[in-house]
Amino acid sequence: MATRTRKSTRSLGCILTMSAPFTACGDGDGPDPFVPPPDTTTTEIPSGFQACSDGRAGDFSCDGVNLISRFTRAEIGNTEGHANDLWGWTDPQTGTEWALVGHSQGTAFISLEDPERPVYAGILPLTEGSFASTWRDIKVYKDHAFVVADGAGQHGMQVFDLTQLRNVSDPPQTFSATTNYDRIHSAHNIVINTETGFAYSVGGGGGDETCGGGLHMIDIRTPSGPQFAGCFADESTGRRSTGYTHDAICVTYRGPDTEHQGKEICFGSNETALSIADVSDKASPAALASVSYPDVGYTHQGWLDQAHEYLYMNDEFDEYSRGKTRTLVWDVKDLDDPIVVTEFVHNTATSDHNLYVVGDLMYQSNYAAGLRILNIADRENPEEVAFFDTEPGAADEPGFWGSWSNYPFFASGVIPVSSMGGGVLFVKRAN
Repeated sequence: MATRTRKSTRSLGCILTMSAPFTACGDGDGPDPFVPPPDTTTTEIPSGFQACSDGRAGDFSCDGVNLISRFTRAEIGNTEGHANDLWGWTDPQTGTEWALVGHSQGTAFISLEDPERPVYAGILPLTEGSFASTWRDIKVYKDHAFVVADGAGQHGMQVFDLTQLRNVSDPPQTFSATTNYDRIHSAHNIVINTETGFAYSVGGGGGDETCGGGLHMIDIRTPSGPQFAGCFADESTGRRSTGYTHDAICVTYRGPDTEHQGKEICFGSNETALSIADVSDKASPAALASVSYPDVGYTHQGWLDQAHEYLYMNDEFDEYSRGKTRTLVWDVKDLDDPIVVTEFVHNTATSDHNLYVVGDLMYQSNYAAGLRILNIADRENPEEVAFFDTEPGAADEPGFWGSWSNYPFFASGVIPVSSMGGGVLFVKRAN
């Protein structure tokens, strides 16, 4: 199927999210209004190694994925609220892999030197004076973590020197930020192009420059001294027609579109559309394309394949109208004219969330369905090849509770997977 649909321009107000609708405009004027639904996991589930055998790893259903170890929320300092996003860091000096796990109260640091016996080293609490938040996002550049939070008041972007983790002698410790960038207050997400040393705060609210909730560009080439670099927002996108970007991936483009090779390109998931922009010149960024698609619910997040030819995208709300989980496959060989070439319809009905691509595999955290692994060797014909259901007992239905994210980039093959109620699980493919 080849589909190209342009969006109509009408504001739908602020976004409605989570299990009960509420207004979330990203302005950070008050505390997190989200009250989590009942937890579908239990702390009694074994946390040690469990091989996936006959479709089970302990109490978890699975196919081809073993449970290596697990921390509950309480075990990583999350006594209120829930776990959310995560990222990873590999110490270039020691080779130790670290999981950086966000939750309502801060960022937890977990050593995977021995993945079957992980060590919770400590927490970077939320910025003093800010609010506990449903949303926290972390990325890494030059051995520093960059952390933002949405609906969190004057949180800013925390910068934390990860090399401090080498010398934790009495865990868990409470850490302090190396510095805090305060030209944004709350932000939904942080995106980093590690090749150029620029970060892109998206979904911002409050501070000197919100950029309409679009790309707030930050020079982080000196991590301890972030500097504002510019704004980009495509006002033809977003529910409030401000160019609000929910998430993005920014790369130095090496795809087949010769006109744009070598440029810094951002692919934004902008609530109502895919937005593609050339941000090479921070003083004069340029929109290349903004395209919607059939049955748009909430354009949430996407990731490129290594050849920069295809983008895989999730829509967080469309399961309510369509009845099944859907992954959109975009052909982006022509950056000025991206096309949805196919839709992969899963055998689940759960809402999909963050996904990432490593080689010929795509790793999806699909809320109540847990981690789903798809083979995309045939780029336009994904096929599910493995899964680990992090949410035992959860109903197979749309909703915003379960596995938030995963990090499939460690050389060891260990994959941290966050569960909003269950904490963080460390899994690995069985073959």
